[in-house]
Amino acid sequence: MSTNSATQKKIICLMGPTASGKTPLAIKLVQHFPLEIISVDSAMVYRSMNIGTAKPSVDELRLAPHHLIDILDPKETYSAGQFCTDALYEIDNIIARGKIPLLVGGTMLYFRVLQQGMAKLPKADMRIRAELQAHAEREGREALHALLATVDPLAAKRINPHDSQRIQRALEVYRLTHKTISTWQIEQPRPLTDYQFYNIALIPSDRARLHERIAMRFAHMLQLGFIDEVRCLYQRDDLSCDLPSIRSVGYRQVWNYLAGLSTYEVMCDQAVAATRQLAKRQLTWLRSWSEIIPLEADAADVFSQVVKQLSSIVF
Repeated sequence: MSTNSATQKKIICLMGPTASGKTPLAIKLVQHFPLEIISVDSAMVYRSMNIGTAKPSVDELRLAPHHLIDILDPKETYSAGQFCTDALYEIDNIIARGKIPLLVGGTMLYFRVLQQGMAKLPKADMRIRAELQAHAEREGREALHALLATVDPLAAKRINPHDSQRIQRALEVYRLTHKTISTWQIEQPRPLTDYQFYNIALIPSDRARLHERIAMRFAHMLQLGFIDEVRCLYQRDDLSCDLPSIRSVGYRQVWNYLAGLSTYEVMCDQAVAATRQLAKRQLTWLRSWSEIIPLEADAADVFSQVVKQLSSIVF
């Protein structure tokens, strides 16, 4: 957190891995404090993607409206930079209404970029992208990750070997500037000096319990009709598995099942495993965050703990 100042605008961030209970806790907080919720979720921005994103229900949204959900069609792309633009617009509107923004979600990159700023990276070069894509098709996607590891070990460690989009972008930036994307990010400014962030993180101490909850939640999604939800997307002519929306955890695995690339049982196992990996990456982000208030996600009195924290530092 930056140094407190009476002139700074207050922003509360509720972070945590998937299935840690962020949404129900945020909805309870809105009933207790003058807050408005802004979603920090790279999948909830898409319309028609409700079950697999664990999007709040109609009743929950009636109790606690969320900004920045259902703002895009799945065929569109969304960047961290665009999120910052949209989030700051909503933040200032909420503050103007006399309330405090409550940013809730698990897309840690969005939180980081909003709070720490984003490097002014060079624009995309389609020729280099085509060359990298051809390299991936010829040598395999793993070859691109290995190539990144030779020029930018920090980025290679941070980026999942299967995240081809981010791997190609990191290599593209290096080819264009002869400077690694990690260096660009280290040199980036911290522009939001007018805002005071209070970061509260729900961190489950029992990893096995979190994994069990992830499996149970996916089973519940299937009962709610998740496969039919993805089938509606699969049947559209303008969507493909290369789009960020379809690459979202759960959607990618069901998409492959509908394409005949896996069995139902394999799809379920892969979706649960991918969600666990997502939770692991989110926890890695949180462990590296220097300015957070960590709370036990499974504590029976976690709501009371958050109320106590907010009452002492914000209200």
